[in-house]
Amino acid sequence: MTHSIGVIFDCDGTLLDSMEMWHSLDDRLAARAGVTLTAADRDFLTACTLEECGVYFHEQLGVGASAAAVMEAFDEELLRFYRDEVTTKPGARSLVEALANAGVPMAIASSTPPGLLRIGLERAGLASAMEVILSVEDVDSSKREPLVYDRAREALGTERAATWGVEDALYAIRTLKGAGYRTLAVFDSMTAGTPSDLAAEADVFCLSLKDVGLSTLM
Repeated sequence: MTHSIGVIFDCDGTLLDSMEMWHSLDDRLAARAGVTLTAADRDFLTACTLEECGVYFHEQLGVGASAAAVMEAFDEELLRFYRDEVTTKPGARSLVEALANAGVPMAIASSTPPGLLRIGLERAGLASAMEVILSVEDVDSSKREPLVYDRAREALGTERAATWGVEDALYAIRTLKGAGYRTLAVFDSMTAGTPSDLAAEADVFCLSLKDVGLSTLM
């Protein structure tokens, strides 16, 4: 079945108020281990993958029996957050409910690991509204390529030009725009994209999903 429009949502920073958790993950683990991070530690860890952070915490800070053990601690902290603490961004629930009531098909395309992604969306009560929930890990790609959006769109049964991609990250908006999707950028943090940069790139920009209604997307 072909629908007039479809909507593909990013998750973290767009629907779920969770990016601060990712930014503070090093601090949370350090606090649990009784370690104080220096400015030099923070500067180094900012550019690291989770795996590299695990190695650094173990080898440089003496945390955990091994780097693998540190990674398990990271995983436990993230799981606890998504299972017990995560909340929705302002306006996210009402927008999803309005789209669902209007019969607009929706999907998730996220960079968050699949297990955490579904747990967080289920806690938020948003999972059941989605036709499909995809992580970049499911398609062995990243949001610097449109593959995860294309797979989500296939589940919606919409054309690219009739499908909205809703993102907080500037680089992801650029990927969507370059692939021919309609784009809605929502501000979350200066790290993900400044309001001026997001507004310059996206078809529609908002500071909050509270400012987005059905008429914006239809």
